[in-house]
Amino acid sequence: MNSEKKPRARDLGLPFDGITGQHNAITDVPGVEVGFHTIKRGEGELQVGGGPVLTGVTAVLPRGRGEKNLPVWAGHFNLNGNGEMTGTHWINEAGYFASPVCITNTHSVGLVHHATVGWMVEQYKSMFQDDHAWAMPVIAETYDGLTSDICGRHITEQNVLAALNSAQSGPVAEGNVGGGAGMQTYEFKGGTGTASRITDIQGTTYTTAALVQSNFGVRHELNILGVPVGKHLTENALLTELVGHEQGSIIVIIATDAPMLPVQLQRLAKRGAIGIGRTGTSGGHYSGDIMLAFSVANQMEFPQQSGQYPTSYKMEFINDHFCEEIYSGAVQAVEEAVINAMIAAETVPTIKPPGYTLDAIDHDQLVGLMKQYNRL
Repeated sequence: MNSEKKPRARDLGLPFDGITGQHNAITDVPGVEVGFHTIKRGEGELQVGGGPVLTGVTAVLPRGRGEKNLPVWAGHFNLNGNGEMTGTHWINEAGYFASPVCITNTHSVGLVHHATVGWMVEQYKSMFQDDHAWAMPVIAETYDGLTSDICGRHITEQNVLAALNSAQSGPVAEGNVGGGAGMQTYEFKGGTGTASRITDIQGTTYTTAALVQSNFGVRHELNILGVPVGKHLTENALLTELVGHEQGSIIVIIATDAPMLPVQLQRLAKRGAIGIGRTGTSGGHYSGDIMLAFSVANQMEFPQQSGQYPTSYKMEFINDHFCEEIYSGAVQAVEEAVINAMIAAETVPTIKPPGYTLDAIDHDQLVGLMKQYNRL
């Protein structure tokens, strides 16, 4: 459930910059809803197709479950393309998309895409069954084979529907939930994280927020608020010791209610890379670091929904001069979302290689280190 309460970075006193929204979550952007389905079953030795399983699906509904399938303006950016996010060809071409955003594990993208299309057809029957609408959902992934039987492909259509149908506003669960259930971050347990920022531009308040599925980074690079945490907390850095390189990805979803053109949203998506860069990563070759930004402003209908074909549309967009204030909020929110994912995470066993644990970062050790560096 979204309301599941776990510790967050600010609960430890970590002094991140910026003013947060009510929930310090992507759902602070009006209309955005988030749902999860988490699968956790089995233990012991890996049996492909049998488990153990620690995976799931995260669903982000940019406009909730309205009566009509309304698009959102959007922009997309790859920092490193060793990963997948479907639907981005059209986002790059047209500057918008009209679907949920679902995030899962690498080997379940096809199934989640299939199930999300079915959900959309059922949710918007008239649009799809009476007219000639088509669905191109945005589905993204990161690799959880360290802790879950990823080759067993355990996600089902019912799991995806459960995530989509559970989407709601309000507080958002973090850590070992949804698509982030089995993920690592800087060789600590990672997963799902979120944060938001409020910006005032000439008397108008805007919200910019992020949700990440965090599964990237090598230990020695970890930096939190300028403190080289990874150089101090060196124990049980599994990937460094056993694999020798980074293995994973991060999906960054940035939402805002600021009115922005698609080209401005492309630039906003790029700022997601700066947000994750603040946590220390240099962007690994084996990591898919993929960013998506969307705006819920400038709501419009597809022509086939309204039954009319207007010659032109009118839209509001923010003066480029003020974009950097939105950029700043996005960078801050992404940075904090990554750390929130780590703080909320819980230690889990590994299955490939077996016999180890993927440890959650120790809160007391982290707080002690931050005090040592005069951050608290």
